[in-house]
Amino acid sequence: MRGRSDVLEPAILGLLHESPMHGYELRKRLNLVLGSFRALSYGSLYPCLKSLVDRGWIVGTESAPGAAHGVGSKRARIVYQLTADGKEHLQQVLASSGPSAWEDENFDVRFAFFAQTDAETRLRILEGRRTRLTERLETVRQSFARTRERMDEYTLELQRHGLEQVEREVRWLDGLIDNERGHRRARTAGTGRPAGADTTAVPSDSVDTANTTEKERG
Repeated sequence: MRGRSDVLEPAILGLLHESPMHGYELRKRLNLVLGSFRALSYGSLYPCLKSLVDRGWIVGTESAPGAAHGVGSKRARIVYQLTADGKEHLQQVLASSGPSAWEDENFDVRFAFFAQTDAETRLRILEGRRTRLTERLETVRQSFARTRERMDEYTLELQRHGLEQVEREVRWLDGLIDNERGHRRARTAGTGRPAGADTTAVPSDSVDTANTTEKERG
């Protein structure tokens, strides 16, 4: 149960950081963040919201009937928003880049909020995820090579499918990492010169001017 909360909590806090929402809207947005194949029930959402309220990270206030859920809604809806403590906790979560951020469940949520995450942390998470998948890929390949002769055609096809999925994600991560590093190099350069260029060098037009002056003196 705690593993589910570890995924839900940062997702809820990240969405509420964008804007206050009521439970119905939160559920729709969470289903987008968590993926179509992991539909979220109200039975999972509301206990998590209550836990976040109890810890002071979010607060719920009743909206006027009809305001939160359209015309015709006759009962008040609770709108949730982040508190100052909730914002501080979210920043701590988004700044973390340890192994838990690379795991299958957590990585999707962390990636969904990369726009709120600093560049160095994004790069560490991407590199950690790639390392984890590369290790997994090698393990699966070794197992596949040892047991393929004993597999029926359907099991063999399933193994191939799994390998292809991991290989595609590794290629995708490679592209993201190259992009992050490219942005960092561009920010580091700043002046438009290649990294390591001597920015104190005398411009060529200054050298030409100095040479002309020497000739006039001569």
